[in-house]
Amino acid sequence: MQTLHVDLGERSYPILIGEQLLGRGELLAQYVHGRQIAIVTNETVSPLYLERLIQGLAGFNVTPIVLPDGEAHKNWQTLQLIFDALLTARHDRKTTIIALGGGVIGDMAGFAAASYQRGVNFIQIPTTLLSQVDSSVGGKTGINHPLGKNMIGAFYQPQAVLIDTTTLLTLPPRELSAGLAEVIKYGLICDEPFLGWLEDHMERLRSLDQSALTEAIRRSCEAKARVVGADEREAGVRATLNLGHTFGHAIETHQGYGTWLHGEAVSAGTVMAMEMSRQLGWITAADRDRGIRLLSRAGLPVVPPANMSVEDFLRHMAVDKKVLDGQLRLVLLKRLGEATVTSDFPRGLLEATLNVNYDALARESEPKRFP
Repeated sequence: MQTLHVDLGERSYPILIGEQLLGRGELLAQYVHGRQIAIVTNETVSPLYLERLIQGLAGFNVTPIVLPDGEAHKNWQTLQLIFDALLTARHDRKTTIIALGGGVIGDMAGFAAASYQRGVNFIQIPTTLLSQVDSSVGGKTGINHPLGKNMIGAFYQPQAVLIDTTTLLTLPPRELSAGLAEVIKYGLICDEPFLGWLEDHMERLRSLDQSALTEAIRRSCEAKARVVGADEREAGVRATLNLGHTFGHAIETHQGYGTWLHGEAVSAGTVMAMEMSRQLGWITAADRDRGIRLLSRAGLPVVPPANMSVEDFLRHMAVDKKVLDGQLRLVLLKRLGEATVTSDFPRGLLEATLNVNYDALARESEPKRFP
């Protein structure tokens, strides 16, 4: 087992990474407050891992809360099911809420923990690659609104994050690829050597090689922990973690939550952000193409939906969380391994980026083969 730390003063917490951690109740017990535990999970994850987790928590009073699966259920109605269960079982202020699942479960359970009786103890046990490398770390919680993704929520840090890499063995290939979008993001924004490592190990990652996955998770969480420790509430550098997300959230909202997985939308959005960075003269076409090839090798889409117009993108991007004082801010690349947040770009350049033929761009980015 490897242990990393998110340094936030009195709210600091560990990230535990290893194989077969899920049933090790002694790892979790030190982070539980009181005797009551509510495990929030979903219909897909619960048959796989819920019983193992409950067995490891023998001696505690455990309430399982099983929610419907999918981004489409990340809303007020589903959140209310958590509160209904907590109140019915008479959970008090010393209860601990454990999120067992992917990013949707982590976000909703965290928001419930931040809100229930004005804040109760919270532990993250992410079971998807995307949640292990991104959403479980950093304290962002919330739900979607029909007009915008993650627009309602709170910053609320967990007591601990426990990452059992063997849970990825049951992850569908599409979900694995979605997680790789966030892994690749760290190389693009703050760790250019990591891009080379990913290029060398992509096939091993996609074949669920445990040592490769552990290394990718460790390096991703280290990067996330550094950024969160420096900027917990996204006043500055933390916003660079949203590379591709403004474009990607527009895709998710327009297509309907869950139609495109979050990582899939972020991948297409990252290509758009790289292209805009190229148009600004900050990265080269070769840099952009390198990123496109790596995303494609991860099994991700590199072309936005054909049914979205420039006007569709602009409408959804106008309600993005990074809009301040009416100014849209975008995360772009100054170079590979260095991201910046800026609103200093001509509107015409954004529209030019949205008008690019990304099908042609994807074909042109393919490595040239010579006889």
